[in-house]
Amino acid sequence: MKVEILTTNENYSLQKQVIVKIRDLINHKNLEPGDKLPSERMLSEKFEVTRSTIREAIQKLEFYGLLKSRPQSGTFVANIGVVAMNGMIDDILRLEDPDFKSLVETRILLELKTSRLAAIRRTEEDLESMKNALEAYALKVTNGEDAVQEDLLFHLAIAKASGNSSMNTFMLIITPEIITNFGKYHVCDAALAFSGIEEHRLIYEAIKEQNPQLAKKRMKQHFKELYKYCYNVEV
Repeated sequence: MKVEILTTNENYSLQKQVIVKIRDLINHKNLEPGDKLPSERMLSEKFEVTRSTIREAIQKLEFYGLLKSRPQSGTFVANIGVVAMNGMIDDILRLEDPDFKSLVETRILLELKTSRLAAIRRTEEDLESMKNALEAYALKVTNGEDAVQEDLLFHLAIAKASGNSSMNTFMLIITPEIITNFGKYHVCDAALAFSGIEEHRLIYEAIKEQNPQLAKKRMKQHFKELYKYCYNVEV
């Protein structure tokens, strides 16, 4: 499994332009909740952008609850008033890409919770996924290879085991950007990768034993370098 890195500044800017055009289209045609938008192909031709760009813009508006896609039917305006929708789109357009430190801080807060929930809710299948990710990480580190993706895949397995789909989704959203910038900001020294093997194992064992307090404690200890990066404090 690979975590694909797709976001670029150029795509982000183009996506914003498409969101503005979708908003203007809804207003110009006086579309009401439940009304259908033109197809991705038609929007692509009208706005002179690729269908993938249209799809990304629609997915973002879907994420915020402003549009609703139905398989085999199309994309519809969600059940929200036009005034409220315009205000929310304005807020979305004002959002900037989060800085790396904010992403790392969000990851810490999420994972302290997901590790605790995983210890309570994990299944045998979840344990198998975590174990496989742990072994893949250990193999890469032992062979002297870059193991950033394997590291994050282990943590994504924990997020899935938490049984909270929202937390799992948030982890999937922030993971690609973290992978992109991990090396750039020199957050963790490569020498720490070996200690990471044992730290991962301890987290896995706590989750396997269904000990939520211990799982959270070990996750916090695992994040000691991230704590120093974000807060300049020792854990």
